[in-house]
Amino acid sequence: MSKKKVVVAFSGGLDTSFTVMYLAREKGYEVYAACANTGGFSEEQLKQNEENAYKLGAVKYVTLDVTKEYYEKSLKYMIYGNVLRNGTYPISVSSERIFQALAIARYANEIGAEAIAHGSTGAGNDQIRFDMTFLVLAPNVEIITLTRDMTLTREYEINYLNEHGFYADFTKLKYSYNVGLWGTSICGGEILDSTQGLPETAYLKQITKTGSEQLKLTFDKGILKGVNGETFDDPIKAILKVEEIGAAYGIGRDMHVGDTIIGIKGRVGFEAAGPMLIIGAHKFLEKYTLSKWQQYWKEQVANWYGMFLHESQYLEPVMRDIEAMLETSQRNVTGTVILELFPKGYETVGVDSPCDLVKTKFGEYGEIQKGWTAEDAKGFIKVTSTPLRVYHSNHPDEQI
Repeated sequence: MSKKKVVVAFSGGLDTSFTVMYLAREKGYEVYAACANTGGFSEEQLKQNEENAYKLGAVKYVTLDVTKEYYEKSLKYMIYGNVLRNGTYPISVSSERIFQALAIARYANEIGAEAIAHGSTGAGNDQIRFDMTFLVLAPNVEIITLTRDMTLTREYEINYLNEHGFYADFTKLKYSYNVGLWGTSICGGEILDSTQGLPETAYLKQITKTGSEQLKLTFDKGILKGVNGETFDDPIKAILKVEEIGAAYGIGRDMHVGDTIIGIKGRVGFEAAGPMLIIGAHKFLEKYTLSKWQQYWKEQVANWYGMFLHESQYLEPVMRDIEAMLETSQRNVTGTVILELFPKGYETVGVDSPCDLVKTKFGEYGEIQKGWTAEDAKGFIKVTSTPLRVYHSNHPDEQI
């Protein structure tokens, strides 16, 4: 009889390393280790993952690079929508999990796997993002989660790997990091104490610049195309360039507290210079180029988009409808935004845009009107006040 095929969503960490070896040795599976890369793995890490996967007992290792898909199918829309969860967090690594799950599900279907395994615990959001995606896109495939179902400890997993000849540095560090294209999340350490923040040493990218400098970001219909005059055909490379510049100032560091999908509160630190600068600049440009109601309604649907993405509802059909609205809202979001960077912060300076609505022949705010007369203004104000005058004339007792 042929062995059952299982695809393990393989990050190279302790839980997924244990999963590969345990399923191969104890359960007799034919293990396919698949690392879905959405921009968070270096070439060296991917090479090490491949070597380790075979040492652990995998019959095949693959890297599924979905960085471009992640940008085109979600990240682009998060920029269009200026998406920040609770007004703070750019939904960094958590948004990438959906696209890692999509890639794993497609690969499992492609090779005819009977099972998919991942290393999520039972107390986090990732278990939901993986399981829900697999249930929808690979409905006939068994889902295996040893870490969750066996309530495994780090010591048990490390001892098991060592006993069977696999040695790696799985020392439990004070902090755990998830590095991705759209930022790095930081868990553990002082984050577990609600009264404390993170020290400088907790961040992976240290501050190397003092003073200040200007950063110019150029958008074409909402898409980042230029950084300080340099044109990028690939928006991903433009994002990485902004990250490099902003991280040197320690920009984009913050703490996010929010509600997890399963209902408990979660606290996470993050550093995301690129996302915070790009969103900040893009939102500033929209203030000049969009109408009042475009800004208002786009903000409403963008908030839902970010929430649904976080809550593992990316496959909900309404997400495609929201994306369509966000896309069309960007038709006039073109121009260059000037920011002033300094250690741990930035200021918006100005905008140069052919679609600048501040520039108008009808008048300049706080100056003289050109598109109406003084009598027009007085009539407008009187008509606008009519509902208030009607109400308060009938309820004089309520006047403040």
